[in-house]
Amino acid sequence: MSDWSSYDRRPAPPMFLPAYLPPEALAGVRTRRVLALFLDLILVSFLSLALWLGLAVLTFGLTTLLLPPLFPLVAFFYNGLTISGQRMATLGMQAMDLEMRLVDGQRTPFLNAAAHAVLFYVSTMFMPIFLVSLFAEGKRCLHDMLAGVIVTRRPYS
Repeated sequence: MSDWSSYDRRPAPPMFLPAYLPPEALAGVRTRRVLALFLDLILVSFLSLALWLGLAVLTFGLTTLLLPPLFPLVAFFYNGLTISGQRMATLGMQAMDLEMRLVDGQRTPFLNAAAHAVLFYVSTMFMPIFLVSLFAEGKRCLHDMLAGVIVTRRPYS
């Protein structure tokens, strides 16, 4: 028989629960996220098109059939690099005064940020999933919860 008192009773890490945030940190987050998404989609589309044209010219058109998966790759690295960067936000999120952190308040590492992007694009195939943010604590979408992140307004200093 094992003695349960010998096991460590520390609480599990807050994977699905955000850290305490003041109400103003979440004010208008959903609307700002939608606007930031449109800005980021436009930017990623332009980056993908420029990269596609550049590679098509460099290879004399030989790789044009191999380049359609370029948009997801650009989006993956764009999201991962910008969110894990110093500003903790994509350019669209910066324009809307948003930032993304882990639920414990730490900076989001590259893999979490990139996984968040992948989960977001998978979520777009099932649009009703976005209704979760209407009921979830911290106005978080399902892909936010799975990636262990929360999007908040940038604090003013």
